[in-house]
Amino acid sequence: MLNTSSLKTVIFDWDNTLAVSKPALLYAVNRVLQNYHMPEWCTFQKQCNPSLSFFDNFQVIFGNNAPEAYEQYRKIYLKNVASMIKKFPYTDAVINFFKKRSIPICLMTNKDRVLLEYELPILFEFEDFNKIVCGHEAEYNKPSQSHLFKCVNGIIKTCDICPQSVWVIGDSPQDSDCAKACHAKAIRIGQNLWNEDNINDKNITYYHSFVDFYLDLLSSES
Repeated sequence: MLNTSSLKTVIFDWDNTLAVSKPALLYAVNRVLQNYHMPEWCTFQKQCNPSLSFFDNFQVIFGNNAPEAYEQYRKIYLKNVASMIKKFPYTDAVINFFKKRSIPICLMTNKDRVLLEYELPILFEFEDFNKIVCGHEAEYNKPSQSHLFKCVNGIIKTCDICPQSVWVIGDSPQDSDCAKACHAKAIRIGQNLWNEDNINDKNITYYHSFVDFYLDLLSSES
């Protein structure tokens, strides 16, 4: 059972955790692949390095054309995301649970800030988050410790991070591996975006949905 009595901060991933952004992501990247006369994203998915961000995997797929291809992707994504993105059910309830208890809420994403800052206010308020750290703003992206350490800087000392004090909530091995590397609590919700999973890891707490997570939060205080 969860215990929030010693919790100092919660850290959320963005894509496929708080935001249903996969439809917009796939639409944009497939448009770019089409422009380069390449097969759709599903053909390249297994070639991607799961330890790299979506942005950094453009180098894997597009090679020397990666910078130009990513700029095309960014423009297409920004043009279409507002009509495609939505929240997962009960994310508001979970965010409000932590806000009402004055527990700082951080957002840690490998997404670039231009995209994140455009789409976040479609779903949430910037004020919902005490700190936001995007891709390439720390020394290294998730799953590196440096991303989480930058996220909690000014909230908790790195030496005080433990599963009782810091929770990392995401959908992927990047999120849970980052949590474990920092000795934080790894919580996974839903199915990983790209289906690369470490579901047998007993050091990860799994929930089918935010509904289940929220109910467990409530029961922890009863």
